[in-house]
Amino acid sequence: MHAVRLHAFGPAENLTYERVPDPAPGPGQVLVDVAAAGVHLVDTALRSGRKSGPTPTELPTIPGREVAGRVAALGEGVGPEWLGRRVVAHLGMVPGGYAERAVTGVERLHVLPEGVAEPQAVAVIGTGRTAMGILQFIEPGPGDTVLVLAAAGGVGSLLVQYAQRAGARVIGAAGGPDKTAAVLRLGADVAVDYRERGWTRRVPGPVTHVLEGVGGDIGRAAVDLLAPGGTHLSYGYAATGFDPSGQAVLDEDEQRRRGVVSRSVLGKPMFDRIGGMENLRVLEERAMARLADGTFDPLVHAFPLAEAAKAHRALEERATTGKVVLVP
Repeated sequence: MHAVRLHAFGPAENLTYERVPDPAPGPGQVLVDVAAAGVHLVDTALRSGRKSGPTPTELPTIPGREVAGRVAALGEGVGPEWLGRRVVAHLGMVPGGYAERAVTGVERLHVLPEGVAEPQAVAVIGTGRTAMGILQFIEPGPGDTVLVLAAAGGVGSLLVQYAQRAGARVIGAAGGPDKTAAVLRLGADVAVDYRERGWTRRVPGPVTHVLEGVGGDIGRAAVDLLAPGGTHLSYGYAATGFDPSGQAVLDEDEQRRRGVVSRSVLGKPMFDRIGGMENLRVLEERAMARLADGTFDPLVHAFPLAEAAKAHRALEERATTGKVVLVP
């Protein structure tokens, strides 16, 4: 089979498209013919070996932890009903997704409903569970004004759709006219370009919820729009290259002075809400349910598997819209 491998940490060009042996499913595992593989911003940090990012994996490796496709072979102990099923899975902490075939435990599989395409499913399985994890902390509805940063990105676009469906007024902030146009197509009431000077003046208030994974100056400017009694949820710091100090979370004194809640929900806070990291499947199930009922209609920015390096560069340059997906 063909796969994308990383032999040395560094730039995107270090991702190489190669022929490798097919993996074999072990006990309790299945082999999936991959129709779509998800690309996450975390993948770029792992590839680069950044010390401020996630812990690098061992090399050489096939990156990627989100796949969708059809079950092609079964390991020992897996029921025959799985053979031939269309499925999606998050592989967990195990890499191997950027390939024509991947193995995973049967307990990680979700069956795809009819009418749900593999790229859309792989766009939701990981990114959607993050969105549902964020939404454990608020329940937007009529009377709320929700400001979503990076609203044309994978997580942001899903948050826009959820809040709009819940009846809130939704303001999406994104970088560039193409992205703001995409945000309006998602159903946002207002879209603003946060690359433009004075962008915050074009945000109609009062803002009751700020949802942002950007951090840095843009994230802090958004938090400053929050009305008394409002909530700011930070779920990342993309603008600062995975440096946690770049989060826009207000300190406790400022929260008390302004009468707002400002907190990071990434990682442990999110896991604690569902009873631990071992229960992440709960969030996956919620996300897949929102895909099935039409609440989530993910934006997909697809690249051929052989162009994984190009996909990484585009993601790092923030030149993508929606979830980045590789198609073998």
